[in-house]
Amino acid sequence: MERILVGFVTFGFGVHAIITNSEGQILLLKRTYGNKGWSLPGGGVDACETIHQALFRECCEELGIEVQNAVLTGFYYHSSINAQVGIFRCSIPEDAEIKLSSEHSEYKWADISSLSEVQRIRALDALEYHGQVISRAF
Repeated sequence: MERILVGFVTFGFGVHAIITNSEGQILLLKRTYGNKGWSLPGGGVDACETIHQALFRECCEELGIEVQNAVLTGFYYHSSINAQVGIFRCSIPEDAEIKLSSEHSEYKWADISSLSEVQRIRALDALEYHGQVISRAF
């Protein structure tokens, strides 16, 4: 995740995609780095890049697919990692074949009920989006 210097404090700035399948499950990717946990597609916003450009670039790099219908549904501050993260509700073509990059070892479609509390809140905010961007701190 890109680190941005504001005054004397740096913070992360990233974007992630909430992508669902026809059963309403959320797409998760298993990282090959760090804690090797499951996360949403997406990543850091690079310098001189818009949040939309970052989302499209990161998802294309990680999935080998261009996401569609990207709508910003929420912005979240995560105190544990001192980061601001934009969440987008997106779609991919039904017949698209996911081709993972070396950053991820596998993917799965997860029921919302199986997500961590923070992931579940962000996913529900995206799925229940009706035109007002949500802002929360965790």
